Amino acid sequence: MPVLIDCDSCTVRPVACPECVVSVLLGEPGPPRLDAEERDAVQVLARSGLVPPLRLEPGGDRRAG
Repeated sequence: MPVLIDCDSCTVRPVACPECVVSVLLGEPGPPRLDAEERDAVQVLARSGLVPPLRLEPGGDRRAG
């Protein structure tokens, strides 16, 4: 059974993030951060058909509106 972890619905975010097992394993929640080299690597993998293309659209809060 898959488990969905939704940090947006966590009632103790961001106060408890540093002690959360999710943060320890995956890093604290926040906007995805890829530097230019990482974005280039993902593009190479996508062009090769190994992963889907990057759909990262940096911008404002998606919940607003």
